[in-house]
Amino acid sequence: MGWKYWKVVLRYGHVGKRNEISVARYLVTEAHYTPVVVMDQAADMPGVKHNGVTSVKEIARAEFIEGKRLEQENFFLQKMKAFHNERPA
Repeated sequence: MGWKYWKVVLRYGHVGKRNEISVARYLVTEAHYTPVVVMDQAADMPGVKHNGVTSVKEIARAEFIEGKRLEQENFFLQKMKAFHNERPA
């Protein structure tokens, strides 16, 4: 089974009154996934605003690896992941 790599730009809310932030996320899926399926999955990620998927683009594996590194350095994503890990189940 093969894989596809995606760059998905998402709008997140809750960064102040009526404010939002756009963040690129890097996803890996099975090879049969289409951009529409990826968009639907990304829209359900925690913190993403309603109609919050700005773009979906298939990318090469090397760009995916670099993108994941950038995600780890993103201050907003660090704070959001810490918040979601602290919440009781």
